Amino acid sequence: MNSTQQTQPKINLTQAPDYRENYSNSVQVRVSVWDFFLAFGIVHQDSPETVNIQNSQGIYLSPQQAKALWNILSQNIAQYEQAFGAIALEPQHPLPMPQGPVH
Repeated sequence: MNSTQQTQPKINLTQAPDYRENYSNSVQVRVSVWDFFLAFGIVHQDSPETVNIQNSQGIYLSPQQAKALWNILSQNIAQYEQAFGAIALEPQHPLPMPQGPVH
């Protein structure tokens, strides 16, 4: 092995006792000189006039981790779109509001 080559450390991935997974269809981002803050939540639209966002988790990232996240998301989104087609950010047609009971 060349002395300029470094071996990669073995990575052990574990879950903390309080680990949890959540679904989110909303994320807000706040940025400061020290960190990025991502607030994840769920959007509810109960009427055409009102959109409610209920945030459930906030995560602080260092600028370096935010950029690493951006890089890995870019790679994974490109792979996803290659396999399944382009991801549209806006719905093509407005979703109808349900009328009557919803089960």
